[in-house]
Amino acid sequence: MTAGPPPGPAVPPPGPVDPPPVPPFGARLASAVAARGPLCVGLDPHRSLLQSWGLPDDVEGLRRFTDTCLDALAGHVAVLKPQMAFYERHGARGVAVLEKAVPAMRAAGALVLLDAKRGDIGSTMDAYAEYLLARHPMQVDALTVSPFLGPGSLEPARAAAVRSGGGLFVLARTSNPDAGTFQHARVPTLSPEAALPLDAALPPDTAPPPDAAAGERTVAQAVVDTVRGWNTPAWLVTDPPTTIEQFMAAGSGWDGSVGSFGVVVGATLHSLDVDLDGLRGPVLAPGLGAQGGSVADLHRLFGRARAVVPTVSRDVLGAGPGTAALRAAADRWTADLTG
Repeated sequence: MTAGPPPGPAVPPPGPVDPPPVPPFGARLASAVAARGPLCVGLDPHRSLLQSWGLPDDVEGLRRFTDTCLDALAGHVAVLKPQMAFYERHGARGVAVLEKAVPAMRAAGALVLLDAKRGDIGSTMDAYAEYLLARHPMQVDALTVSPFLGPGSLEPARAAAVRSGGGLFVLARTSNPDAGTFQHARVPTLSPEAALPLDAALPPDTAPPPDAAAGERTVAQAVVDTVRGWNTPAWLVTDPPTTIEQFMAAGSGWDGSVGSFGVVVGATLHSLDVDLDGLRGPVLAPGLGAQGGSVADLHRLFGRARAVVPTVSRDVLGAGPGTAALRAAADRWTADLTG
């Protein structure tokens, strides 16, 4: 018998196949807002809320709360925003409650924005960003993130969002009373055209001399400018060179091409002290209802044309535990926001 050819090298088994890409988060958000209105309901199951619903402050109470919100709201509002801390406080079993609910929320048509405010560098931020990936057992549509460690720290999350069709909302100008201690601090603007989305990052441990900067901007504005850059389409940064007029004409409303990267700006600010023109992304505006913000405040701060996602929590959840009452409270807010 003639010997056959020697066996070749072993062929490794095929790796996991990436699922087909979904439309970008900005496009999906714009579609959800067009169909359901812009309301985002925050799911904040703190101890006193569970007790006001007649529920125990334990995993079973958390599960019943979450299931009720799923039944009442996931088929009616554009965005649900579970606050991760209120699930983590119950340990692994509490997180498992949310892990089970999130796919059902998304199947009912709600976009899920995980409010975790993650912020770190390198592989740690990469791990946090896996919430956006299809292989994660609790894949969500978008994350809130903290920029405190600098623009480069956000890059793993930005890259994961681009790959997965997910979104990010970056803390920029929050309305808690002492937020200005950090957010109003001024940093050099290294571009002479501060309205354009240029990264002001410097080499590690390097501070520019005062005369190296063409001006100054607040930390909050630096965050907005960074996110603006992420949303800038290629035609605005290619030949012919971008002008400020072109950039501002790109728009920031629901009627344009909404980017997948947004900022968090509180709805209870006395005045808007960041420039959002040309952001081309959504503004998450918490603080409506029990925190003192109103629809009039939204219009005063942002106008009527900007892509704003107003967030309400206690004013909706306080109507529970009945599903009909919860849905009616959300519908009232949606009517006010779209009226």
